[in-house]
Amino acid sequence: MKKYIFMRILRSLVSIFMVTTLTYTIIYTMVPRKLIFKQDPNYNKIATTPDKKTNYENTIFERMGYIDYYDTKELQEKASKENSSVTVEPTNANKKIYEAYIKKLGRGWKLQQFKESKQFYATREVPVYERVLGFYGNLIQIDHTGAVKDASNPNLKRYIRIENDPAIGWSVVGSGTRHKYLLYFNSQFPFIHQNFVRLNLGTSYPTYANLPVLQVISQGQGQTKTSEVQFPTGKKTSSVNIYTRTYKSPKQADARDVANYGKDDPYTATESNYQYPSMIVSSSIVGLIGLALSYLIAVPLGSYMARFKNTLFDSISTGALTFLMSLPTIALVYIIRLIGSAIGLPDSFPILGAGDWRSYVLPAVILGLLSAPWTAVWIRRYMIDLQSQDFVRFARAKGLSEKEISNKHIFKNAMVPLVSSIPNSVIGVITGATLTETVFAFPGMGKMLIDSVKASNNSMVVGLVFIFTCLSIFALLLGDILMTVLDPRIKLTSKGGK
Repeated sequence: MKKYIFMRILRSLVSIFMVTTLTYTIIYTMVPRKLIFKQDPNYNKIATTPDKKTNYENTIFERMGYIDYYDTKELQEKASKENSSVTVEPTNANKKIYEAYIKKLGRGWKLQQFKESKQFYATREVPVYERVLGFYGNLIQIDHTGAVKDASNPNLKRYIRIENDPAIGWSVVGSGTRHKYLLYFNSQFPFIHQNFVRLNLGTSYPTYANLPVLQVISQGQGQTKTSEVQFPTGKKTSSVNIYTRTYKSPKQADARDVANYGKDDPYTATESNYQYPSMIVSSSIVGLIGLALSYLIAVPLGSYMARFKNTLFDSISTGALTFLMSLPTIALVYIIRLIGSAIGLPDSFPILGAGDWRSYVLPAVILGLLSAPWTAVWIRRYMIDLQSQDFVRFARAKGLSEKEISNKHIFKNAMVPLVSSIPNSVIGVITGATLTETVFAFPGMGKMLIDSVKASNNSMVVGLVFIFTCLSIFALLLGDILMTVLDPRIKLTSKGGK
């Protein structure tokens, strides 16, 4: 079993790699790169002249990994190391020096000139394989005492130790690390939190510009929420999330930073507390409710259909389930939305917001109904097959009632295929969430994926595809493990029984 689990995890990682790489390659080769400026509010403000437009575009393209870019000043600084006489002026002498420098660089570098000023700059197209390798090379970031490199703070202490921090109590605290608190405890799920290892899914642009993708989907939403916060210098009312302290150069510290953290503490950069849950939490809430609802509907319905097969109840239920399975998802979404609106439930999430439980009802019901019919039909089919097994005949011969046989014998054996359907249900919830959240303007990861595709926020699309793929693949692994827990007779072995 250990070998099987190891190989299954290995295959899962390969699957995640292939799906993410394929998505990355398609986005960065087939989608026109200039679409990323479509929803950039700063584009028309900054790109007021041809030169400024070219410089801004190249700067963003470099940030997004499309190209390497040396602007006029940077190119002059680098070329001056080879020939100190070079200047930024667009003269023939300078051009020859730059051409010689670019030729020496090789690797596809090209010397170009701005349209108006005729000054020189250089670009290099980054091959897709380099971008993909860069994505995976920076995917996992491990915090350590050498992570912060700040020439303006040469006396920065470097350590990782356990201490009773005046702000949050006992925790693993770092200095020279990116994060102040590397391991800490609080009342928020999952209660134990760490910053030793972080995922780097890229930088969001143009929506949520310049914020890490993971921060966008994991931080709260709505307006900031103030509460009493224990700073190192004392308690104050603030919206600061004290647990998110990261390094900030003392040169950039303002009076508020000094007042909150003191003069000698450079970990003054923080995130805020928000009124409503993050995208991850919001999607998890509605997804888990929908998943639970699907089984609460499917398990008893499928069981009763099998127990009373070929009756009017079975025929009506089969017809209803067949209708739901054949109904297009978009049609089901709008039908449930219309019915819910008629009975007083909000047909759009922003009407009542995250603070009202009614906002979650319709999205959760839809996600539940998307997978419940398939699960119910599968349970019915399997339980009917079990009714002809020898152990069922023996139970009848002992005089057990049909109810006892169904509940104690047939249903128990039907739990294994029931558990095996959990991965498909999870995948169904993820797939359905993209449409459901978009229709209801629900602030979750599914809606963010659609919005990011529309806005050409490529980093966000790749990051969300990576997360959804991980959830789907590991749900399949979880299904296998749960089957062995329910039925020890099932052995997870590699091909050939080894």
